[in-house]
Amino acid sequence: MSSTTASSGLARARRGLAPGGARGGSPKPGNLNRKSKLRAQTSRTFFWLLLPSVILLVLIHGYPLIEAGVQATHDGNLLQTGKFVGGENFAAVLSSPAFWKAAQFTLMFTIVGVFGSWLVGLGLALLLRTRIPAGGTFKVLLLLPWVVPIVVSSTAWNWLVATPDSLIPSLFRNFGLGTPLFLADPNLAAVTVMIFKVWVSFPFMMMMISAALASVDTTVYEAASMDGATRWQQFSQITLPLIARSTYISWILMTIFCVNDFPTIYLLTGGGPVNATTSLVVLAYRTVFQDFATGPGVAIAFLMTMTLVVISVLLYRQIRKSSVE
Repeated sequence: MSSTTASSGLARARRGLAPGGARGGSPKPGNLNRKSKLRAQTSRTFFWLLLPSVILLVLIHGYPLIEAGVQATHDGNLLQTGKFVGGENFAAVLSSPAFWKAAQFTLMFTIVGVFGSWLVGLGLALLLRTRIPAGGTFKVLLLLPWVVPIVVSSTAWNWLVATPDSLIPSLFRNFGLGTPLFLADPNLAAVTVMIFKVWVSFPFMMMMISAALASVDTTVYEAASMDGATRWQQFSQITLPLIARSTYISWILMTIFCVNDFPTIYLLTGGGPVNATTSLVVLAYRTVFQDFATGPGVAIAFLMTMTLVVISVLLYRQIRKSSVE
């Protein structure tokens, strides 16, 4: 079977065509008009149902946002607003080497957290679609890193890697590989925090992808197989496009989770050693609650928020473009 035939078969399968190339029947114009009216009525119903919740959220978050804007433009502390300084806090933050070091780590932490957890979650979601022994128990065990409180998880990881006598450093030493200080060496600490983030996040990605895969009609794969498509072609040209919307949504959510993730980093390393694992949210916390510099700390939070809004908008556009043809 030629690759051209397989590609055309994959295209027909994604469009819902049978192997012969014919659809089950073309819809009539009257049916299309009725469906359009039904969609419009459904959209209006959803709008009026969501409007009260949106108004409530705006009222709840409006005051803190306005107050944060006031704090970011004043030279104050936790007790007093201070004098108005305009954009000086933002200028001071953007000219600070500590800010850019924290921004660099936040970027690396987010990239590894999003795509690392997505790859692990995707692999496990595909595995769970197959028949494996004790599949139900296996699914429950895979959810434990996400279900267990982060305090418990961070405590367990500290027990595993924190000191030279911990379990994993002892194993390295017994195999003649030295005694790595996972939380004392800056580079190893950064890697350990990122792996920890993937560990606690992959169950979320796995659930998102599993839900998306469950909605895929198996007859699509049967049609592709009849047209000679290989397993890789089915995965890359059918599975990934069909779960693209869920993938982009999970990326948006996980990006927000990673950028705003305070406990994962703070409970494991406290932002150390030598600020090697200090993210922007940890830096903002230190600036406000340890240095009592409310203006610069809130300015960091505002810059984080604006960055997240831009990333979310870009990914949301990809969601709208990811309709399968």
